[in-house]
This record gives sequence, C-alpha cells and structure tokens, in this order.
Amino acid sequence: MTPILLAITCLIAVTLGYGGLCAASPFGDCRKCRGMGHALKHDRKGRLKRGKDCRRCHATGKRIRVGRWLYNRAARIYRAGTTD
Repeated sequence: MTPILLAITCLIAVTLGYGGLCAASPFGDCRKCRGMGHALKHDRKGRLKRGKDCRRCHATGKRIRVGRWLYNRAARIYRAGTTD
C-alpha cells in the first residue's frame, strides 16, 4: 500500500469515527470550565471555592460538538431551501 493511499484511508477512518462520535454523543464537556459549569476560586486561606457560572456553556458544563454543529447548520439550510 502506498503512503498516499494509507494516509487517505487513515483520514477517512478518523472522519467516520468523529462522525460516529457526534451522532452518538452530540454534546461534549465545555473546554473553559472542563465540564463543571463554573470556575474554581481560592479564598485567602487557599481553600477551593465555587466561582462564577461559566459564560460559555451557561453553567451546564456541556457544549455542542463542532461536527454536530456543522451537521445541524447544513440540515437547517437544506430544510430552508426545500420547503415552499
């Protein structure tokens, strides 16, 4: 198998794997708060304390994956173009 063909098959496998992940689990952990929904702060004694709610995920800890977002956008455009 040539290196180009091997690279293409690996790329297809990764794409299909990510597509399957987006179909099975469309939501992933928020990258900013790491899925907690809020920030962690320290008080003066060094103990952990709950901080403000995460603005990116609105305190849910979950965000929609990029692949699922793209699929939803394409489906919305397709529906808008085919309905009269």
